[in-house]
Amino acid sequence: MRLTREQSQALTRERILQAAGDVVARDGYDRASVEQMAEAAGYSKGAFYSNFSSKQDVLDHLLEGQTGKVVAELEALLADAETAEEVIDVIARWSDARAAEMKWGLIAIEYLRRLRRDDALEQHHRELFLSQWRDVGTLLLAKLFPGQPHPIDPLDLGGLVLDLTFGGIATFLEANSSGQMLRHVLEALVQAHTTPAYR
Repeated sequence: MRLTREQSQALTRERILQAAGDVVARDGYDRASVEQMAEAAGYSKGAFYSNFSSKQDVLDHLLEGQTGKVVAELEALLADAETAEEVIDVIARWSDARAAEMKWGLIAIEYLRRLRRDDALEQHHRELFLSQWRDVGTLLLAKLFPGQPHPIDPLDLGGLVLDLTFGGIATFLEANSSGQMLRHVLEALVQAHTTPAYR
């Protein structure tokens, strides 16, 4: 089946975004070039510039899309989880799987470090991540403490889950994985605020 012009352009953008993420995760933001990103996607530099204005532009789009995907992914995974035990198990397994990719955390940290170094880190960059933290925290609190006062701010809970998952250091250590640590923390949080769902 032949793609329409719009479908073809969307596919090109998606491939360039994917390739850009791979190149930055592998080489770092400073060493990654537009040429490398285009070549990794199988396109010319011209195709890159037909879709994105710069390396920073492609990273902006990549991280913006990824933050939304994380929330949607967790919503879908948690849809059928009814007890606190089930919710915690889903989060622990998800965290271990995402941490093992060792991609998104590296890209985000590298990108934010670069923006701060260049005095280009603005509130909309911060808000991209803060809104993700709040959304994940709100989702988990609704699942873990339905109809109850929340024992922790959604921003703090979401930040804990996402920073442990994407921070990356636990992946290099021969200690507890991010999922195991989150399991322990979330179980302790629920036990400290005993709920019928957990019993």
